[in-house]
Amino acid sequence: MNTSIIRGVLCDIGGVLYEGDTPYPGAVEAVARLKARYPVRFLTNTTQKTGAEVVAKLQRMGFAITASEVITALDVTKAYLTERQSRATFLLTDAAEAFFDDLPDAPCRCVVVGDAQENFTYTRFNEAFRTLMEGGELLAAAKNRYFKDHGGRLSMDAGGFVAALEYASGKTATVIGKPSSAFYRLACAQMGITPEAAVMIGDDVESDVGGAQAAGLQGILVETGKYAPADLARGITPDAVFPSLAAISL
Repeated sequence: MNTSIIRGVLCDIGGVLYEGDTPYPGAVEAVARLKARYPVRFLTNTTQKTGAEVVAKLQRMGFAITASEVITALDVTKAYLTERQSRATFLLTDAAEAFFDDLPDAPCRCVVVGDAQENFTYTRFNEAFRTLMEGGELLAAAKNRYFKDHGGRLSMDAGGFVAALEYASGKTATVIGKPSSAFYRLACAQMGITPEAAVMIGDDVESDVGGAQAAGLQGILVETGKYAPADLARGITPDAVFPSLAAISL
């Protein structure tokens, strides 16, 4: 790993900073150390919480993180729809869907899929399918395979549901959040640096490490959150592997 070229840090949130409602040991202090040396942006594919809700949770845990330092998949999805002057058929939770209520009135040209939980019903899936078959664009706010929930067990994420709509409609989803290179480039641009001068820290070898490396960043894998030893056999080689965020020295 080349630490001499690092000018900014991107960091995943769930599984890196905390699990459930509890910060990992030393994570609060590690964030403070990183922020004292580099500009830092915290990235999350969560589609269950808005950026404001994510920041509020982090601050309750003791992290000195502000709203301007957090970029969520929902934020970028809303910007995408606004730029294209489109409303959407949503497969999201009710709370996440309400985040888009202030979109300008416009034709519905997109389907947006995130972690809809109980809203993954046949009726809603079929509505989304019909929008796609009538010319709509499929947007995956996130396409992760699974996540680690509050009980410490793995749960299915939005990726499998996105794949179902891809199969049924014959369309390929545009991924808005990680591992989209555009998502990583946006975060780097906010810090005023090139991707080559940034490093991404995460617990997902595909989305965090592989996605970052494809965008030109270095990628650090931490052995917390959803990490499993088998991740290192998936054909992605992290630039470095550390036991936790607290163990990282940059």
